[in-house]
Amino acid sequence: MKILITGTTGYIAKRLIPVLLSQKHELVCCVRDLDRIPKDYIDHPQVQFLEIDFLSDKINDLLDDDIKAAYYLIHSMSSNNSNFDELEKTCALNFKRLVEKTNIEQVLYLSGITNDEELSKHLSSRKQVEHTLASEKYALTTLKAGIIVGSGSASFEIIRDLTEKLPVMVTPKWLNTKTQPIGIRNVIEFLQKSLLKKELYNISFDIYGPDILTYKKMLLIFARKRKLKRTILTVPVMTPKLSSYWLYFVTSTSYRLAISLVESMKVEVVAKKNNVAKLLDIQPISYEKAVESAFDAIAQNILISSWKDSVISGNMSKKVSKHINVPHFGCLKDIKISSFESRKKTLNKIWALGGKNGWYRYTILWKIRGYIDKLVGGIGLRRGRTHPTKLQTGDVLDFWRVLYASKKEGRLLLYAEMKLPGEAWLEFRIVKNKLYQRAVFRPKGLWGRLYWYAVLPFHSLIFNGLIKSITRP
Repeated sequence: MKILITGTTGYIAKRLIPVLLSQKHELVCCVRDLDRIPKDYIDHPQVQFLEIDFLSDKINDLLDDDIKAAYYLIHSMSSNNSNFDELEKTCALNFKRLVEKTNIEQVLYLSGITNDEELSKHLSSRKQVEHTLASEKYALTTLKAGIIVGSGSASFEIIRDLTEKLPVMVTPKWLNTKTQPIGIRNVIEFLQKSLLKKELYNISFDIYGPDILTYKKMLLIFARKRKLKRTILTVPVMTPKLSSYWLYFVTSTSYRLAISLVESMKVEVVAKKNNVAKLLDIQPISYEKAVESAFDAIAQNILISSWKDSVISGNMSKKVSKHINVPHFGCLKDIKISSFESRKKTLNKIWALGGKNGWYRYTILWKIRGYIDKLVGGIGLRRGRTHPTKLQTGDVLDFWRVLYASKKEGRLLLYAEMKLPGEAWLEFRIVKNKLYQRAVFRPKGLWGRLYWYAVLPFHSLIFNGLIKSITRP
């Protein structure tokens, strides 16, 4: 059957799409930017892509009448906009108006558990979206999950950062809040098996794992699985703002996501029991098993998706395509050229930049720049990268976003998502036996120019060291 997918480049959709394709479904995938299509599906015979911005009221009637069901997986929890609840409502309304003009039978919506009497702004927004999506034209099935545990998920990466970096943690009291985590494997099972299941039409239900744990207990279990000894002290004096800063500086999360998480973590997220898992023949896995599965995936370099790859994890306000053509006029540039012996070896070094591999030379200076970025509210270096050696358009690479990546053409183009008084690009291009490395900065006003000349002495070290390290035999 033909199925509509929203949130195509997001964490959940990237996991769901291969499962649906394996069952021979045809997929119509909505993306805000056609330049961010996952390369594995560009020419896939079962996949069609549509460029749709659900925040825009000007959406053409692009959908075919033979679409049977749709997955609503749009989520803006980590958006830099403080009014993300209004944005989510707008997206839901525009989506509803679009699909109501078709013959869609079912819409499946992944939400959050909202059983507590006092909900955070994030969870309230999720509940509001559920009400908005309800329709007389199609059946709505709402699956409500708490903490999702899987390689690349925001919650998993935050727990990992905290546990691996801090032998002793002085933590806010909300670490004693109870939650009921669920493994990403089970989430995908519920989404897939709920498809056109008439028993689940026009109902909402919680999906959950077997364990009810405090966040503190989750951290300690994680530490035990990693064979780490950790001490956690909870104190009542950390305000929500201080807690947000604590998460922001210690982990790879953005400040906006940290705020949303802290607000949500104060709310008990325990599921209401139901028999849906039994109905769908799903066996929920334990938190420990979910953690083990996540590390198995990491060890085998089969990380399918990461929350960091979402555009809203950075500060890119425009489409990727708007940044691909690096400007020339009014820009300041640092261009380096170096010969090399092996094209393959050089490309492999370029494609392995950042993350745990570092920047080959003067990595400490890159780290200092990342720390400064954190201090001024930026994303810093801690986002790392999804895969140690593979890159594609839309991926994150520390505080960069990949705009273009083609080994065949010998070109990698990065766009800076750090806090800057202007815009910055870093390009690597191979022409014959030479590597051209180009840093381009388009300053915004006087402060932008002052910034460029202030960091120019460091550029000489960093960029010279970088190209020499890449091209040396």
